[in-house]
Parts: sequence; C-alpha cells; structure tokens
Amino acid sequence: MKTNTRIQLSVMMFLEFFIWGGWFVTMGTFLTQQFGASGGQLAMAYETQSIGAIVAPFIIGLIADRYFAAQKILGVLHLIGAGLLYAAGIASDFSSFYPYILIYMILYMPTLALVNSVAFNQMKDPAKDFASIRVLGTVGWIVAGLLIGTLQWEAQNTLQLTFFLTAGAAALLGLFSFSLPDTPPQAAGQENPSIRQILGLDALELLKDSRYLIFFIASVLICIPLAFYYQHANQFLNELGMEAAAGKMTLGQASEVLFMLLLPIFLKRYGIKKTLAVGMIAWVLRYILFAYGDVGAQSWMLIFGIILHGICYDFFFVSGQIYTDYKAGETYKSAAQGLITLATYGLGMLVGFRTAGYITDQYALADGSHDWTQIWMLPAGFALVVLVLFFISFKNEKIEEPNV
Repeated sequence: MKTNTRIQLSVMMFLEFFIWGGWFVTMGTFLTQQFGASGGQLAMAYETQSIGAIVAPFIIGLIADRYFAAQKILGVLHLIGAGLLYAAGIASDFSSFYPYILIYMILYMPTLALVNSVAFNQMKDPAKDFASIRVLGTVGWIVAGLLIGTLQWEAQNTLQLTFFLTAGAAALLGLFSFSLPDTPPQAAGQENPSIRQILGLDALELLKDSRYLIFFIASVLICIPLAFYYQHANQFLNELGMEAAAGKMTLGQASEVLFMLLLPIFLKRYGIKKTLAVGMIAWVLRYILFAYGDVGAQSWMLIFGIILHGICYDFFFVSGQIYTDYKAGETYKSAAQGLITLATYGLGMLVGFRTAGYITDQYALADGSHDWTQIWMLPAGFALVVLVLFFISFKNEKIEEPNV
C-alpha cells in the first residue's frame, strides 16, 4: 500500500472514532447537567445507537453497495451529521435534543461499515494491513476523551462544547472523504437483495447448531449489562467527583488495544470457550468494583474497573466475532457477521439501554444523586447469571476451535 494511501486511511479512521468518542461517552453527564434528564431519557438517547445499528444494513445494502461510491456517501453523511451535532449542542431541552441525535445516529452507524469498505478496498492483504490502520480509530477515541478531560468540560458544566467540537470534526471528515481513494459500489448491476439477505437472516441456519445457539443467546444477554457501562459510567464517575473522568475512561480503550494483541495468544492456549468465559467474568468483576469503589482510598477500584474494558470487550465480543466467522464458513460469512451485529448492538443493546435507564431511575435519590452500589450490583448479578448458564450449557459440550 502506498504511504499516501495509508496516511489517508489512518486519518479517516482517526476522525471517524474521534467524532463518536467525543460526545457519546459524556452524553449521559451532559443530559443530566444540562436538562436534568431522567434515566429513561438517557436510555432514549443512548438507544439511538441501537436504532442506527438496525437501520444501517438497509442504507448499506440498498444504497451504498449498489448506486454510489462509498467515499462519497461517507462524505455526504458526515456533512449532514455535522449540522445535526451542532443543532444537538444548541438544543434548549431534551425534547428538542432527541430528534437531532436520533437522526444523527441513523446516519452515523452506516459510516462504520463505509470506512471499513474504503479501507479494505485498498488492501491487498487485509489480515496484515487492517489492524495497523484501524487502531488509529481507537487512538482517535482516546484523544477525544483526553481532550475533554484536560479542558475540564465535565467539571465546568460545558459539555455542549463536545457537540461543537465533534461537529467540526464531522465537517472535516465529510470534506476529507471526497479525497479518499475511489471505492465504487460493490453490487452495482446485480439483482436487488431481499430483506432477508440485507439483515443477514440467511445465517439463521447457524442457530440449528445448539452450541452456536447458546453462544448467540449469551451474546444478546451480555449486552444488557454492557449497556449500563456505556450509558451511565461517565455520569457515575462525575457524580462521585472523579476529576477529568472522560480522560480516565480512555484507559479502557488503551487496554482494548493491549488485550487485542494478547487475544490470539490466549485463544491459542486456552481455546474459545474459556476465552468467552473470561470475558463474562470480567463484566461481573468490573461492576462489583464500581459498586464498592469511590474517589479517594477506593479510587483504584474505579480505575481497575475501567481498565477491565479491554478484557470485557475483546475476550467476549471480538473472540465471538472470530468464532462466528469460523462457524459460518464461506457460505454465510458476511451474513453471519451482520446477524450477530444486529442481534447485539441492535436488539441486545436496545433492551440494555432501556433496562439501565429504568433501574437508574428506581435508585435516584432526593438530592439528584443515585445509589450506585445498588445500581451496579444488578448488572453484575445479571452477567453472573449469564456466565453460569453458559457454563451449565457447555458442561458436556466441546466447541470446535477456530484456527488462530
């Protein structure tokens, strides 16, 4: 790959995830500070990600793959998104904020597939080249969090500035996208796909395998405790008085990079079943640490809980994608990844965000704070139940191991 192309793709990935990380992590804190939003309203705001994940395959399958070059659609979506983010930042109340963020996420979630399409189209050996470019996306997310923490926007109640910052980054990426290498539509001239094909439902054949069915159900269920972290972790840390919470939360992304590198070694030595189990155990441990951690003497518990993100995410979700790819084979490869994404980030997270909002409202205190010990113990207990059911289901089963 040419150096100039590598730089272009790296900048694309950096901005793509800088934008998302720049407002998504702190949105719960912003909504509570700015509008006094309830847990239910936070759930509505965060579940726009799930709605976007459900809609994304239609935009990609019916439009992007058939009629327009990927980089051009990427540019248009980000330019529109820039205006929506700015509008969200100047919204006067939750009812005016919500429509902007809903439309934004419906347009943003398809861009995650589009940046991958642009990148893969330029690679002769994706297995060798993709990771070194995709990691710039994680760096972008980290830089966004560090910037917000350094500028102390959380402490100063000025988190609306995150929407102006990311609106500018979205406008920049929108314009930059038109200079990216041409990525013509992959399915131009082919027969229109069915709804079943777009949603990856052809891969439902995999669920006839009881072992994969158990994994699939566990993946959906574990997204419920996952949603608690995305929706309430920053709000929780700021409520406790942690300084520069958004910046400290980037330790989770740093650990994600580290454990991504360790994942192949762990898979090879211990196998997929134990790797998935370790990922679920990490979710239980993380929420127990959050339940009993505090600023001061127990702050190490909070930091350790954040750092566990690498194990929580990589050892369950990334290894699950590897397992799905192995089980699907060539017949259902793309459909299977689409189905597991739809089930987890679509259905699972949708239920998770709504549940997290409801639970948080139940433990709201009169002074506007929350009983976080009770709140965090609930997803910890739920993750433990999923873990136990996973072990029981696989007690006498052997999962075929993918080559790593």
